[in-house]
Amino acid sequence: MADLSAFPITRQYPAQHPDRLQLYSLPTPNGVKVSILLEELGLSYEPHLVDITKNETWTPDYLSLNPNGKIPAIIDPDGPGGKPLALFESGAILVYLAEKTGRFLPADPAARYEALQWVFFQMAAIGPMFGQVGFFHKFAGREFEDKRPRDRYVAESRRLLGVLEGRLANEGGEPRDWIMGDDYTIADIASLGWVRNLIGFYEAGDLVGFADFPHVAAWLERGLARPAVQRGLNIPARP
Repeated sequence: MADLSAFPITRQYPAQHPDRLQLYSLPTPNGVKVSILLEELGLSYEPHLVDITKNETWTPDYLSLNPNGKIPAIIDPDGPGGKPLALFESGAILVYLAEKTGRFLPADPAARYEALQWVFFQMAAIGPMFGQVGFFHKFAGREFEDKRPRDRYVAESRRLLGVLEGRLANEGGEPRDWIMGDDYTIADIASLGWVRNLIGFYEAGDLVGFADFPHVAAWLERGLARPAVQRGLNIPARP
């Protein structure tokens, strides 16, 4: 049996199955990226709900695993060389799990880097911008009388949706089902939850003119139809 006692986070969230990959998360757009991939892969894992509303990511035990104080994070008891590996930042976890299993990331080097650029596109652009739209449209920022900050993020989010629309539309060729064409990869998994949140939880579909991006809408529908995606969207289960 794996010994995870060297990781202080196991005091905060005891591992009932230490031989399984440990997932510390919450079903937010960042959190569900990893749970969706784990469900797609069929890997055995143990999810732990991290309640960010109770500041659980700012405890010393959690910060020992993720000094950035965010979700998700993992401990893989069977990391490289058979030694436990702790990782934070969702993009790094997606790449690690894809490479560990040889799935959902192209083996061809050129295609691999192409897929990775779309993972980074989500991390550096879609995630931060859509999150700001959510703040200014649904949360405390909606009370601000000055709508210029909101409008700036709305305009940038429309631009980013246009980038994704162009990729999927594939002008001059056949429309792509997935970001990498016929193959569903971690590039899709990285962004699905964010687009879903933008038009669903954030209720910003009309605000950003989502109807102007039919290929993105069709891609989102295809993604949400996947059983593993539906399961992953609710893992770890909220109380």
